[in-house]
Amino acid sequence: MTRIALIHALSHSVEPINAAFDRDWPQAVRMNLLDDSLSADLARSSHGLDTAMHRRFEVLADYAVGTGAQAILFTCSAFGSCIDAVAARHADLPVLRPNEAMVAEALRQPGKIGLIATFAPTLKSMPPEFGPDADLVLALAEGALQAMNAGDLARHDALIAAQAARLRDEGCTRIALAQFSMARARAVCEQASNLPVLTTVDSAVRALRTALCNPVTTRG
Repeated sequence: MTRIALIHALSHSVEPINAAFDRDWPQAVRMNLLDDSLSADLARSSHGLDTAMHRRFEVLADYAVGTGAQAILFTCSAFGSCIDAVAARHADLPVLRPNEAMVAEALRQPGKIGLIATFAPTLKSMPPEFGPDADLVLALAEGALQAMNAGDLARHDALIAAQAARLRDEGCTRIALAQFSMARARAVCEQASNLPVLTTVDSAVRALRTALCNPVTTRG
């Protein structure tokens, strides 16, 4: 059976990606590795993605590979260079950033892309993934992550949806939700903006399935 390591820096990312696997690829065996101090340490640090942070990602990835993982999916988008280093270290395996498939989808059509995050460092690390020619408009849903941490999911979703509506008013033609934990807000964002809203979880599952399985014989 296919074994995939899901490495999380936010506890809120665990449920959305596992729900997507349950729905679209239940046969995949998953191991979930969570270190929620990664995001907290990055937010507090003045050193950014330094050598120590890279080493922490190497240790997590080496452990996952040691358990027999055939692919690694990182579910937090604020650690781009750390993930790239892991991909180079384990070049024989698919090692995916959380946003690769969603970014590819977003770039298929012209026009402004509204990118919303609830974790501020993501708005620094993620835009380069779109390339220099992408027309991005960035938005931070301030307070949304804190609302989720407090269990107020309705407020979390509403704060994100408000940014989606604002991005529509700024001329965006589609919305991209930057973090796995935001996938739950897709429907309310679509209602608020009347725009297509892209999330990361479904695209990531499809990408891994394509990389690891024969799409002719795989059933979901």
